Amino acid sequence: MTDNIGVLGCGWLGFPLAKRLVKNSHIVHGSTTSKEKLPQLYKEGIRPFLITLSETELQGDVAGFLRDIDILIINVPPRLRGKNAESFVEKMKLVHTEIKKSGVSKLIFISSTSVYGSIEGEVTEQTPPQPNTESGKQLLVCEQRFMGDPNLQTTVIRFGGLIGPDRHPVTMLSSKQDLSNGHDPVNLIHLEDCIHMITTIIQNQYWGEIFNGVYPLHPKKMDYYADEAKKRGITPPNYLDNPSEQEGKVVLSTNFLNKSHRFTTSILT
Repeated sequence: MTDNIGVLGCGWLGFPLAKRLVKNSHIVHGSTTSKEKLPQLYKEGIRPFLITLSETELQGDVAGFLRDIDILIINVPPRLRGKNAESFVEKMKLVHTEIKKSGVSKLIFISSTSVYGSIEGEVTEQTPPQPNTESGKQLLVCEQRFMGDPNLQTTVIRFGGLIGPDRHPVTMLSSKQDLSNGHDPVNLIHLEDCIHMITTIIQNQYWGEIFNGVYPLHPKKMDYYADEAKKRGITPPNYLDNPSEQEGKVVLSTNFLNKSHRFTTSILT
């Protein structure tokens, strides 16, 4: 029997993910905060729901969204910067309360390698997290909340920097001067591999696990972003060529690769 799947957050990653799940013959519920996007979801065979999260309430038909769902994918970025910043932990507490009222038994929580903070050297899923940013700290709290629920089979995916159509860090770094950490390695993953990981986890029923999601190629930032800027015909960022005493962080996707899976889309494309 094919699982029914809910994608909470049909944005840059969630929308193409939901489309792929429909293609894979799943019944898919998808949420968006944009009323204008509802017809777009419907057109792709996704059952659309208008749901907005805040730290004090969930607006929209959350019960309907969760109804008859076997697997819930939480793909909501923390967004803790700016004057309208809200507690991500409080939002996820409200979501968790609604999940407990529903029949959802399996959960994929999309997290980030930011939970590892400034750890040096190679990092695997066995490395104890040491978040040093507010986003990383709140993501870790939420990971622990969902994984600690004995009634949920929760799998966490910690993605590195996301790249793909219309999204690449070099566009924001272009023309910037005197940047540090140019000798640090990059930890990136392409949109196609994000979708590949999620669908592979569902297909193989890898529940109750933690996966790092980073493509296994880690060139120096100064070299990588210079090459990527050249490909796009934009001004490359300028890094200070002074290697620090720190070696930087290399995030390894050990759990995924050890299960004989491979990544499909290079970060050099």
